[in-house]
Amino acid sequence: MNPEEDSRAMAQALQLAERGRTSTHPNPRVGCVIVRDGIIVGQGYHERAGLAHAEVMALRDAGERARTATAYVTLEPCCHTGRTPPCTDALLAAGISRVVVAMEDPDPRVAGGGIARLRAAGLVVDTGVMEAAARTLNRGFISRLTRRRPFVRAKVGASLDGRTALATGESQWITGPEARADVQRLRAESSAIMTGIGTVVADDPALTVRPTPLRVPQRIIVDSRLRIADDAAVLRPAGEAIVATITDTGPRAEELRAAGVHVVAAGSHEGGVDLAVLMERLAAMNINDVLVEAGPQLTGSLIRRHLIDELVVYMAPSLLGCGQPIAALRLERLADQSRWRYVQVRQIGSDLRIVLSPGE
Repeated sequence: MNPEEDSRAMAQALQLAERGRTSTHPNPRVGCVIVRDGIIVGQGYHERAGLAHAEVMALRDAGERARTATAYVTLEPCCHTGRTPPCTDALLAAGISRVVVAMEDPDPRVAGGGIARLRAAGLVVDTGVMEAAARTLNRGFISRLTRRRPFVRAKVGASLDGRTALATGESQWITGPEARADVQRLRAESSAIMTGIGTVVADDPALTVRPTPLRVPQRIIVDSRLRIADDAAVLRPAGEAIVATITDTGPRAEELRAAGVHVVAAGSHEGGVDLAVLMERLAAMNINDVLVEAGPQLTGSLIRRHLIDELVVYMAPSLLGCGQPIAALRLERLADQSRWRYVQVRQIGSDLRIVLSPGE
């Protein structure tokens, strides 16, 4: 075992896994590399739910060269039968002698069972190689299975003085075309895109991804009183929208369901939808990642409930002087301010992309 070679091969497997970043939901993003005598003889990644897993793709690529080789896989091989057979069986049948795993699978159907199965069959199994990178790649999948809620990322476009729109609601466009293109990438990577009914009424956004990806993210509208119009752009095409509300009974809820809208009841909290319960409901629907593109009310409510895992601010080099803030927090004491930690600051076109995680 050479730690340097192991890290190099696992880095290649992680690069392969990245290719499934926009298409594998609700499955994890997984890559696999087969190495024999120091040479890569097979590569593969999981492209989409229902298709072959990364290990199977890499073994097909390697063919007979997989015998006595080492398999590097970014997530523990599955040991159960789902839409596809167990990857542990495929590795054993191919004659692999050693498996290097970046991280254990949090799925209770696996959760160490795949590693145990391989070791029981006499294979050498090493774990934890580049684990941090593997966990970051699948943080939504991990969050859904361990915290029972999706990983939630909120995106805002703002001026230097923290305004996301004028007092009139006009906001197109504060940021430049490069920043807006980067938002399309965030949308494509997400299982679902969430907004509030206020944004729908004011802007009638479609929340689509351009260019259209292999998998279209679901759209979630938080609408406590079911005010959404039948012809709202976000409800098209039919069957891909979720309206989250307090109760799913009554004629309006029935009308929406008849139109192909999935109405989800999450109960009430402080007069609006209980957002913590909503996140539990979304996890139960196999939603890994949620991108929030909303106004200050919904964004502020999510911050107050500690439900945002990452905040992405696209900051334009401009001053608006007045208008809507990033989040409505209604603080009475400076000691109560919402603190965040800088993760990354990068220039995107003429704007800054600031990535933050919740602070202490």
